[in-house]
Amino acid sequence: MTCDYIIVGFGLAGVMLCETLRKRGKSFVAISNTSQRASVVASGLYNPVVLKRFNKAWNAEQHLPVALKAYETLETLLNLKIDDRRPIYRLFNSIEEQNNWFLACDKPSLQPFLIPEIITNINDNISAPYGFGQVKHTGRVDTRLLLQNYQKFVNVKNTFTQETFDYESLECTDDGISYKGVQSKYLLFAEGFGLTKNPFFNTLPLEGTKGELLVIFAPELQLNVILKSSIFIIPIGKDRYLVGSTYAWKDYTNTPTETAKIDLIQKLRVVIKCQFEVVEHRAGIRPTVVDRRPLVGQHPFHKNLYVLNGLGSRGVLIAPAMAKHLVEYIEDGEPLPKEIDINRFLG
Repeated sequence: MTCDYIIVGFGLAGVMLCETLRKRGKSFVAISNTSQRASVVASGLYNPVVLKRFNKAWNAEQHLPVALKAYETLETLLNLKIDDRRPIYRLFNSIEEQNNWFLACDKPSLQPFLIPEIITNINDNISAPYGFGQVKHTGRVDTRLLLQNYQKFVNVKNTFTQETFDYESLECTDDGISYKGVQSKYLLFAEGFGLTKNPFFNTLPLEGTKGELLVIFAPELQLNVILKSSIFIIPIGKDRYLVGSTYAWKDYTNTPTETAKIDLIQKLRVVIKCQFEVVEHRAGIRPTVVDRRPLVGQHPFHKNLYVLNGLGSRGVLIAPAMAKHLVEYIEDGEPLPKEIDINRFLG
């Protein structure tokens, strides 16, 4: 079999690479053992503002329109609703936080995203005496639903193989790539935290940050916005809500922990007053980088090998733009932005 690209990994980064190539008429084969679960268990939240410090997220004004267009295209392609656009309400804990909100609203970089007013709480099941600030252009992508259905889409075209990638079966030549009978021009690694086992790119400073979240059933809550305090609460329909997320730096398993569950429940009870039932507990390893920027680029010696990784906790917002950067770098010779180029660690 001959194709233009082999893509290893089928989380959000891998899917966005496949989709970017598909739109350019390029052929590909995707390979994954689905062991990396960060995209499957992710909240799917996209938000252009860092709400802890009231700063604009990195290049949000560039990444957001690319992301929204990409998910709109995927919805049409898959005949599926995956992008739930709804505002985020940032819960204030003090008068000082209210004042900081208005200071943030005066920043030119944040004016497109923040509404300069205090929203009074009218939900008796939420504890918010200081009200909320509203963030615009936010929402949630159902990443689990997206990955499941995009895999079905590529399966129909016989371009998805579920297996553990065997690095020893990979042959790199000046003319291209050979892997178990598949010949391609290029190979793109999008393995998430699995990159740490990749002999070609495992020297890159990828760190794993474990995240856990809960799915709760709370019919009395009646919340129709995304609520952000020390945790987030995201409506997902049928009186269910995502509650998260935790950060752990030494546990590299996908196993949910009782410690994280207790922590999330304690924080949730500070915010809501009604009864709830925990119906699911998810965990996964986010691929994070020390400088909080993605890892994108070409192998220094094997010129047909490339990497896209390190999307961290903002993968839904930045994955479409990062895939676009990499494909344009390969196909059009467009230089990569220096802040994402892996050469910043290899030079």
